[in-house]
Amino acid sequence: MKQLRLLIVDDERHFADALAERLELRGFKAQTAYDAAQALEALGSAEFDLVLLDLRLPDRPGTDVLREMPGLGAEARVVVLTGHGSDADYKECMGLGAKDFLHKPIAIRELSEILLRVHKEES
Repeated sequence: MKQLRLLIVDDERHFADALAERLELRGFKAQTAYDAAQALEALGSAEFDLVLLDLRLPDRPGTDVLREMPGLGAEARVVVLTGHGSDADYKECMGLGAKDFLHKPIAIRELSEILLRVHKEES
């Protein structure tokens, strides 16, 4: 199986870095971005299979990243992982093309399985 390229977008640096390390141990090739600008720059300059996206970012909402991805030619599947999501956030994100909407905290095993499922659904 090819190594899936994953962009983790979360302003909690320690959390994002630790998550990247743990997912790399599970076979993903992970890169981190700590705000929407970094995420959009990464999505515009590299190809990713998956994006794990927080909604509360310091410069702009994660939903802005979802809105702008198609204009960048980014075809990665997005899974939202947030600690503050509401039903309205869920509806907005799913309407913008997110493939799943998860709440923090989540077990790494469960997260890994969900990411693999989301990737396989569209492959």
